[in-house]
Amino acid sequence: MIDTNIFSDKKAVYYTLGCKLNFSETSTIARMLKEAGVRTVRKGEKADICVVNTCSVTDTADKKCRQAIHKLIKENPEAYVIVTGCYAQLNPQLIADIEGVDLVLGAEQKGQLFDFVQSLEKKGKGEVHSTATKDIRSFVPSCSRGERTRYFLKVQDGCDYFCSYCTIPFARGRSRNGKIEDLVKQAEEAAAEGGNEIVITGVNIGDFGKTTGESFFDLIKALDKVEGISRYRISSIEPNLLTDEIIEYVSHSRAFMPHFHIPLQSGSDDVLKLMRRRYDTALFASKIEKIRSVLPDAFIGVDVIVGTRGETPEFFEDAYRFIKSLDITQLHVFSYSERPGTQALKIDYVVSPEEKHQRSQRLLALSDEKTLAFYERHIGRTAQVLLERPKPGMPMHGFTDNYIRVELDADHSLDNHLVEVKLGDFNEDKTALKGLIVR
Repeated sequence: MIDTNIFSDKKAVYYTLGCKLNFSETSTIARMLKEAGVRTVRKGEKADICVVNTCSVTDTADKKCRQAIHKLIKENPEAYVIVTGCYAQLNPQLIADIEGVDLVLGAEQKGQLFDFVQSLEKKGKGEVHSTATKDIRSFVPSCSRGERTRYFLKVQDGCDYFCSYCTIPFARGRSRNGKIEDLVKQAEEAAAEGGNEIVITGVNIGDFGKTTGESFFDLIKALDKVEGISRYRISSIEPNLLTDEIIEYVSHSRAFMPHFHIPLQSGSDDVLKLMRRRYDTALFASKIEKIRSVLPDAFIGVDVIVGTRGETPEFFEDAYRFIKSLDITQLHVFSYSERPGTQALKIDYVVSPEEKHQRSQRLLALSDEKTLAFYERHIGRTAQVLLERPKPGMPMHGFTDNYIRVELDADHSLDNHLVEVKLGDFNEDKTALKGLIVR
């Protein structure tokens, strides 16, 4: 067993790229190191340890990972540099060959940092500890807040879907999850620490239960009973796994918020088939209609990818018309990025970068239109807002139950407090509604 005294009085810097799940896992690593005596660097200090948690969802993400690693090494030349995450799982040796990198940990090793750090002495060559993706079996728990008001509870990891454009199953491994009993305990610990809100995260959370014989519906019912947690939010969930049973439960539950994030990826059935998605537009539309029937004011965010191989102009126009017809709140628009080893590379039709950009801009404009309309219809209403600590010189902000961002005058005593707020007009850049606390 490693002598954790080597970490005492050391300073660390953490850099995370990618999804909420990555941020949750980085927070857990930071907590482990903090318990061993490591503190986070302050402004102007040099770090003794650098931890980079990488993403590899696009080619741009890969480039950002390399840039972040080089930047941290340049800023902290004597630091012991640890790199983990999806890019580290997919390209471990490439990262290990970067001058200044000391340790590369794959998906299976991410939560076992102490097992691989024998000292903080730089050796001039990166050391790789990574398990082949097909052999990844462990589920590393994580429920951390970091610098955020809300907690992120990791309930599931990996994916069995193998969509034609995606490398996540190769980076994260097969679907696996924690036990409901253990996850409830983590939520109880978050409540004991003063947590008010938990976001349920994972790679494919609706697939929860494959390794424990439980179900995602069982999980949300169990979490809803945890005293002290006022709010839960379900992060991205596949439309074919978002059952009517789950939607109806959220509509009358104690603490689950009227807030859904559902990946569509394309509004064209032809493109969905090329993507190897497990639903069609009719099913997706039925889910939106079901949500609106029981939760008319729910926030519904939707992921869309533009410019995938095979997305002809006609298919994109079909997708645009379908998306425009949906009663949704916001679009998260991504440009397709070719990933090595994916089945999508076998599709002949390629969309130019210029056309991807144009399509992306059209969907972003549509998203703004839908979001503004959603916010606008809430002006004048009263809502409960969970407030978050403001940055210096900035107004305080928080979110309503249905995820409307609200701005108010800064009052640090209200950080992490639920307050009743009257919703006013838009702020200057129309990213939030102005709020006034109801006394």
